[in-house]
Amino acid sequence: MTAGDDDLRVRPGKGRSRGSGSVKPLSLAAQVKRAAARAGFARRPGRRAGGTGRLGRGRGAALSGRRSATSRRVIVKARIVRHSGPKFRAAPLARHIAYLERDGVTRDGRDASLFDARSDRASGDAFAGRCADDRHHFRFIVSPEDAGELADLKTFTRELMGDMSKDLGTRLDWVAVDHWNTDNPHVHILVRGVAEDGADLVIDRGYI
Repeated sequence: MTAGDDDLRVRPGKGRSRGSGSVKPLSLAAQVKRAAARAGFARRPGRRAGGTGRLGRGRGAALSGRRSATSRRVIVKARIVRHSGPKFRAAPLARHIAYLERDGVTRDGRDASLFDARSDRASGDAFAGRCADDRHHFRFIVSPEDAGELADLKTFTRELMGDMSKDLGTRLDWVAVDHWNTDNPHVHILVRGVAEDGADLVIDRGYI
């Protein structure tokens, strides 16, 4: 052994294909894209990656991620309902509101009624009328893990929508109704798809 025998230098060469010699090995990035496509996360043509782009409200709040060990766990279902177009079909808003206000869904067995930021008796017809010429509206179902222990889901909902308004940087026009007819009490919230400046309300996907 000479003095230089332990001076080992690794010189990696080009990767070799394990299959046919004519098949070019995939890079790591290409493998990730292929796996994502198989899992259903393929990027759609003409759509920007990463959400709704610069027009989406709430992106900053989504990135801040205000989570803590004492945070309440909540299940949220969100749906954007378009008011026109062959690909977007849903029950008319007025009919959906009538369904939400059906009998037998309240905590005390009384008829259900809509509420909003200021009143416990909001008008569903008036809200549907304000939405008539909008491009879309939002439908949310919010179910806190401790809903059965909360004294008032209306107060919870108003605080939630107040935080949402701050996050999105606009006043929100919304109505809601609390339902107690399942094992998991929950709130249905309808939000008009227009910001206070009259522009379409576009919410960042990451925020939703």
